[in-house]
Amino acid sequence: MKLNVKALALSSGIIWGLGLFVLTWWIIAFEGQTGEQTIIGMVYRGYNISATGSIFGLIWGFTDGLIGGFIFAWLYNRFASKSSPTLNAS
Repeated sequence: MKLNVKALALSSGIIWGLGLFVLTWWIIAFEGQTGEQTIIGMVYRGYNISATGSIFGLIWGFTDGLIGGFIFAWLYNRFASKSSPTLNAS
């Protein structure tokens, strides 16, 4: 079975980007905007716990998830095609 590379890449990007966006707003709702540098902010430039930072997180998360999903599906398809047994018609 092969994975659809484009579909997995797009769905991974959407899930990761929206997940980071929603998590940021969850923190803002309960603790307020801090604007402090976070561990994620060290990787994703411009990200912090603020309204603007949530937009940066959405964009970076989508891009990161898109690339990660693409690589995962591509590698899976490469390895799955090499290890799939051939059927003998006898």
